[in-house]
Amino acid sequence: MTSNPAGSNLVLIGMPGSGKSTVGRRLAQQLGRDFLDTDNLLERRQGCTVQQLVDRHGLVFFRRAEQAVVTSLQAQNCVIATGGSAVYSDTAMQHLRELGRILFLQVSISTVRRRIASAMDRGLVMYPNETIAGLYHQRKPLYQRWADITVDNNRPLTELRVAQIIDRLSAQRII
Repeated sequence: MTSNPAGSNLVLIGMPGSGKSTVGRRLAQQLGRDFLDTDNLLERRQGCTVQQLVDRHGLVFFRRAEQAVVTSLQAQNCVIATGGSAVYSDTAMQHLRELGRILFLQVSISTVRRRIASAMDRGLVMYPNETIAGLYHQRKPLYQRWADITVDNNRPLTELRVAQIIDRLSAQRII
């Protein structure tokens, strides 16, 4: 765990469907911070969706492009939602750790499945014939490795839930 100064960034990691963008926007709003989504930044930089990028250029190209976007971040006092596959890059994750505290939004496999209507529509980055369960079990130890704090996000996000997350972050002196 790192010791970042007050006003540093909050970085959200987790599976697709874990709520990184939804929780991130709400936390940013409540805390008066800007919100950044690395998938959105990647799509703007590449001029296409995450799924189109993978379809056109493959996973290796995608992961390099994602790493380039993440390592180019120079944010301050923001809430940053990362793409679910950012944890595959130690370089990207080390940069994010230098930018702020890392929150792992943990959800069950059933929650991921319920929240993701279609892997193709969500831009879920995975190899052909790979399953969501396989991806979950592969990534979970990586999320745990990088997390400064883990937040269970299986329940629906309400104002009370956002307040509880903020209270927990405050109690642990993360914000």
